[in-house]
Amino acid sequence: MKVGYFADGPWSHKALELLVNEVEIAFIVPRFDTQDPVLKQWAEKLKVPYFPVEDVNSKDFIDWAKETEADLFVSMSFNQILKKEIINLPKYGFINCHAGALPFYRGRNPLNWVLINGESHFGITVHYVDEGIDTGDIISQKLYEITNVDDYASLLEKAVIECASLLLNAVSLIKASSVSAIVQSSIHPVGTYFGRRINGDELVDFSWGAQRFFNFVRAITSPGPGARCKGPNGELALLECRLIDSASSYIATEGEVVGKNDDGVVIKVGDSTVLLTKIADVRQQGLGEIKKPTFGIGTRLKGR
Repeated sequence: MKVGYFADGPWSHKALELLVNEVEIAFIVPRFDTQDPVLKQWAEKLKVPYFPVEDVNSKDFIDWAKETEADLFVSMSFNQILKKEIINLPKYGFINCHAGALPFYRGRNPLNWVLINGESHFGITVHYVDEGIDTGDIISQKLYEITNVDDYASLLEKAVIECASLLLNAVSLIKASSVSAIVQSSIHPVGTYFGRRINGDELVDFSWGAQRFFNFVRAITSPGPGARCKGPNGELALLECRLIDSASSYIATEGEVVGKNDDGVVIKVGDSTVLLTKIADVRQQGLGEIKKPTFGIGTRLKGR
């Protein structure tokens, strides 16, 4: 089987390591804005075309892709909207790997959103591409547990590995003509969709309950931007906090430091308190050194 690979970033590198042992790579198309250098090295190693193209739906590209006689197109972290002609071009279709349990968590940043929503599991889905956003029929899907010690970094690490493995499984099913595709509406008639996170979305709200606050901080910690608030000396990134066992529920000033211990400071939030353990100053060139907060009791932090 010959595969045309549309891809970018660490997700695509890990998947390609597995795919090259099972299929013939016909060409590699990177994201046009980043033109991933690791994928370029792979193309040179495999002696296949490396083709950055601004619009894969253009007639010129489609005419060229036809000549490669690829049987299957695979998308792994590719960022262009695909139209009907290119979707239907290869014999076995166009497939994509998505780090969400479709039909839920369609759209952007699913690993961030699944933590923000306090889910107990995250999903990975390999599906056929159609003209909707993550709406095509499902080929393979698996769920993975989320624990209280997981954060964005740990989910990302798991997802890169597991997405590659599930993609390989899906390609094997296609090769063997063994796909039993699942229509997404048979799982749920509506599902959910999440938009891209933008500047300003990182601001915390100290009126949130402890569980929501904890979920938000771990959802966008490094390699994300970090949850943000204003401290005594400027903007802060809140990179780690913990839930406090048996914390009392009471009304008081939200965002105020109400306690300290060897691990950090206790912050009053909407319904209770959380232990803030890692922060960094926000600087023009990025985040400063990660450190334990040492604010005095009575210090007030300000969110959105």
